[in-house]
Order: sequence, then C-alpha cells, then structure tokens
Amino acid sequence: MTKGKSGTDKDETGGTSASPRRRAPRRDLVRTLDLTGGVRARPTLQGIAKMPARERAYHELRFRILEGRLPPGTTLLETEVASLLSLSRTPVREALIRLEEEGLVEVRPRHGITVKALSLEEIEQIYQVFSTLEVKAAQLTARRGISDEDHERLDAILTQMERATKRVDIAQWSELDDLFHSELVALCGNPRLTGMLRQLWDMQYRARKAIEKLRPLPVQSDAEHREILAAIRAGDEAEATRLHQRHRDRADTLLVSLLSGPGGLPSGV
Repeated sequence: MTKGKSGTDKDETGGTSASPRRRAPRRDLVRTLDLTGGVRARPTLQGIAKMPARERAYHELRFRILEGRLPPGTTLLETEVASLLSLSRTPVREALIRLEEEGLVEVRPRHGITVKALSLEEIEQIYQVFSTLEVKAAQLTARRGISDEDHERLDAILTQMERATKRVDIAQWSELDDLFHSELVALCGNPRLTGMLRQLWDMQYRARKAIEKLRPLPVQSDAEHREILAAIRAGDEAEATRLHQRHRDRADTLLVSLLSGPGGLPSGV
C-alpha cells in the first residue's frame, strides 16, 4: 500500500481510495482458510511434534528460513543446527540435504550450512518459470471444467478478497490470494505441474512476504481474478490463458519494481 500526497491509499491502477478511520472487524473471513497444503502453502509448525525426527528437522528448518528467523547469510555448523533443534545430527543432515535440493541452503562439508540469499535477477528468473506454469494450470483447469461446488468456493474466496481490499487489509488479502491461486492450480489435474509450482513457491516466498507492506491496494487484481474465474467457468481455454498471462505479467512487474525500489531488498532475500 502506498500513500498519495493527500494521505489516501493508492491502488494498483494509480488511483486513490479513502483510508478508513478504523479497520473493520474480521468477521467475514473464509472460515476454511487453509494455506498449509496447497501450491502456495505457507510455512507452519502445525503437527510437528508428532513427526519423525528427520521430518521434524526439515519442517522446522524450512519454517525458520522462510519466515526469516534464519535470515539469508546465516551460517551454522551442523552441530549448531542439531543443538538449535534439540535433535541428533543424522536427521538434521538428511533435512539439510533436502533443503539444499530445494535451493534454500548451501551445504559445505566441514563448514556447515549457509542460508541462501536470492538476488533480484534470481527472483525474476524464478517468477518467469512460476508464472508460466500457473498460466498453464489455468488453461488445463478451463479445459477440464469446474463443478458448481468448485465455482462457489472460488467465488466466495474472491468476495472475501474484495472485502479485504475495502478494509485496506493487505495481509489478509495476500493470504486469500494465495488460497485462490492454490485452489485453481489444484483443479488442473497435473500433479507434476503442481509439485514444481510448490517448490518454486518456497524459493520466492521470502520476497513476496517482504513486499506485503509495500504493495498498493489490489483493486485491479480483484477485477482480473473475476475475469479469470469467469473464463474458466465458461471452459474458454484461450481466454483463461490470455487473462491469466496478462495478470501474471502485471503482478510480476509490480513485485520486481517494489523489490528494487525504496524499502525493497537491494541485498537479496
């Protein structure tokens, strides 16, 4: 969200929207909001106590890295990581191998691990692939068609997003945006595609979190989401593809602009 000279909030089109005097109560949130298992899954420690040691080590380290509790550049010996997690070195070593494969850490024998930072160029490259796959997923979803129940659920999410926009609640809007896109991708019927998107999402999650407080009101995104859903509901592959590509191109340009501008991340994330 950005401020104009008059103190009003700018939206994505460069227009303004009057700021509310106080935030409305959150009684209208999607009650089934679940961002723990989708393509745009947010990190969580839910259920970690019941996991085997190697899974616990992986999920706890991943959570700490993605949420910035182990920021980019952090270097730790394997023994220090084991002590941090109160686990033995064997499950920690297995977890670090997985995290290295996912591009989140660099493992150096006898020198420990370093949490990797992403440059702006790397973030752009990740989004080029991520957005291409999301657009393909929208096309496949339109081809397969969606049920009345699926349409009703997606429509309800969009309604909540529009209400969050009116409340100037960007944090809640962002969570709902992740849920909407995750639901769309989950309907595409291609598990390999969804798996690749999930891995790419993890790699750029920190960048998305960093711009949350910088982004303007998502009025244009709300309108674009409605158009995309309508095309998918109509089974129009070409239109769903065109609209989603336009949406991703604009959103990615905005993200890179915010990261490279004042308050962004010149040293990487």
